[in-house]
Order: sequence, then C-alpha cells, then structure tokens
Amino acid sequence: MAEEPKETKPGFQNPVAGFGVTFKAMFKKRLTEQYPEQQKTTAPRFHGRHQLNRHPDGLEKCIGCELCAWACPADAIYVEGAENTEEERYSPGERYGRVYQINYARCILCGLCIEACPTRALTMTNEFELADSSRANLIYTKEQLLAGLEEGMVDTPHSIFPGTDEQDYYRGLVTEAAPGTERQVAVSKGEKPTEEGVGA
Repeated sequence: MAEEPKETKPGFQNPVAGFGVTFKAMFKKRLTEQYPEQQKTTAPRFHGRHQLNRHPDGLEKCIGCELCAWACPADAIYVEGAENTEEERYSPGERYGRVYQINYARCILCGLCIEACPTRALTMTNEFELADSSRANLIYTKEQLLAGLEEGMVDTPHSIFPGTDEQDYYRGLVTEAAPGTERQVAVSKGEKPTEEGVGA
C-alpha cells in the first residue's frame, strides 16, 4: 500500500522564521553604490580603456607591427601600418601605425594586446565608462586613443633626437625633445600637398 503524505502542521513558527531574515537585513549596512553621483574608485591595475603612448619627445611608440591585432581573441583591433620618412616621421622606427582602431562593441578588455606589444605603445587606463547610444561611437580611432602631449613634447610628425637612433628610444635614453624641434607637415594620410604645403 502507498504511504499517505504527511500533513504539514500549520503553525506560528513558519511566518516568524521568514520575518527573522527580514529583520536581520534591516539593520545591516547598505551595499548600494550611488553611481554615477559617487564615482567608483578602481584598482590601480584595472583593465579599462586603451591608450597609445608617446616617447618623451612626442614621437609615437606604436610601430604598426599589428601584433596586438593578431593577439586579440575578439578581433576588435584594426591596425594599418605605413612607412616613416625623414620628411614625415611619426615614430623612431621604420614604420608607424597610420590607422589604429579598437571596437569596444567587441573588446573583452582581456589585456592580451598589451602583452603582445613589443614597444609598450599600448597600455590600459582606469577609464571604464565606455557605454554609448551608437555602435559607431564605440569604434575608437587613433586620435581618440593617442595620449595627450605633456610639457616639452612636440606633436608628430617631427624628426628624431639628433645623434640618436631608434634603439636609443627603446632603451629610454631620449628623455625630452631636442631644442628647436618643430612639427613637420603631415601629407601622408591620402592627401596631396598643395602650394602652401598642407594637404587639402
């Protein structure tokens, strides 16, 4: 014969036990963060938005090798390299990153691109507010990623420090721009120089 199901005894203890959990939580400190009114402090090594770095004189560290793009598991990085010339130099080496884009709709902020970079041109900042209303705005260009100019730096393109080569830059021997360093005219971005010397 099948056993009859045991009847649960209705009592006063079950509701009281449930309210006990509520009463305990009432006196605990709230864990709610008032974001965005109160900005969240990130850890020093937090992986946030990327940044393309410069040498102390202003030349770009990116040499357009595309290793970061190859290392990216999400295929979020696009790099197009170009050749430097003495008349128009962006980095100490033979090449530079003419086009650099990171698609933050794909990026998983894993940091593998940082490990792949041979010149420490690409690092990650603590900036984490990357949300936007448009997918097109999530594709950051080189101009958005490139670090700003600090005191003593000269914007690219410009010539390398006199009497040095690219190895001196990578060894950290170049610590400032040479006196009298001037920005060169940029004409390589698909532009033809006009009579004034600036691309239209």
